[in-house]
Amino acid sequence: MSKTQAQQHDVIIVGGGPVGLTLALALVQSGPGMRIALVDRRPLSVPRDNRASAIAAAVRRIFEALGVWAPMEGQSQAISAMHITDSGEGDLARPLFLRFDGDVGPGEPFAHMVPNQASGAALMAAIEGRISVVAPAEIADWSADETFGRLTLADGRVLAAPLIVAADGAQSSLRQRAGIETFGHDYQQTGLVATIGHELAHDGVAYEHFRPAGPFASLPLPGNRSSLVWTESSREAPRFLAMNQEELALEIEAVMGSTLGRVTLEDKLMGFPLRLQLAKSFVGPRLALVGDAAHVIHPIAGQGLNLGLKDVAALAEVVVDAMRLGLDHGAADVLERYQSWRRLDTASMAAVTDGMNRLFSNDVAPIRALRDFGLGLVDRAGPIKSTLIRAASSVGGGAPKLLSGMPI
Repeated sequence: MSKTQAQQHDVIIVGGGPVGLTLALALVQSGPGMRIALVDRRPLSVPRDNRASAIAAAVRRIFEALGVWAPMEGQSQAISAMHITDSGEGDLARPLFLRFDGDVGPGEPFAHMVPNQASGAALMAAIEGRISVVAPAEIADWSADETFGRLTLADGRVLAAPLIVAADGAQSSLRQRAGIETFGHDYQQTGLVATIGHELAHDGVAYEHFRPAGPFASLPLPGNRSSLVWTESSREAPRFLAMNQEELALEIEAVMGSTLGRVTLEDKLMGFPLRLQLAKSFVGPRLALVGDAAHVIHPIAGQGLNLGLKDVAALAEVVVDAMRLGLDHGAADVLERYQSWRRLDTASMAAVTDGMNRLFSNDVAPIRALRDFGLGLVDRAGPIKSTLIRAASSVGGGAPKLLSGMPI
């Protein structure tokens, strides 16, 4: 197929996860008539599992500005407080060292747990009929010149646009085709995730228990249910993944110190390797990376998806601003504005989560004593706690408009 036969769009997004879907909605909502194509190797569908994601307050404002928060909110659980504990190998006591209570604003929790089914359904309903969906489709080639980026699909079709966005995950094929390298390291840890039911009410409290192998977090869901994000050494993780549901429930209950009473598993425990991975550049010729294609961080602070949605807010704003001025929205200077807006925040969060994991994922007595002393000081320092809550909620100045709940 010749270049003149390519199907032309204004922006092509590769990847139909929450980051890709949110970007598609942000663009069509802010630029009426904008031609958006979304390409995915799998059929586009609402997630079938009952996993959930932590959505920070500022990121929730993106969904509010785009008009999709209302259908999500009714199925979500506000996090009203977070309790942080610490213990060593074999310790029976789990002393509470740090408690975060309160909101980032009047009646505004610092985060919500949002079921992936709820967010997926709301986003897909909002974009229906407004964008071109090309799925399932395999990408055979990518190229870029002075005016267009082009995708050649396995069936021979060619899609072209001034800007192509890689929202295709940590193993991004577009990033690799563009020759953008990454740096980072393997944590030698596995993230274990599951949804549990429990006997006692969580009252909207999230618990993070630091153990030698890594943090064990239970995050509240509607009803007497919680989402687990459990870090284990890669050596030990297979043992837990091989347990039957009854054994695993008892293990989880023991790790939680029976905080929420008797535990039952609502789905199969799943594991994924943990690593720090940052792209050396978030942009390339006619190409922008968002979400896990640009950065993968440790889940210790629950900020992975939030970082990706903050990418969306920044990229959508620079693209829409350029198009309104009649500029080339895929030009290098426009993409550099996006990159400069996101690099510092991403690097800072990567450093914080990496440092937290190094500090808390060990059982060295002097280090434990120092960190517990520090947690105790923070717990008694109101202004510092307020600052940390605002940081965790992603609320701050100089942010893209969507993060303030404002339309672009």
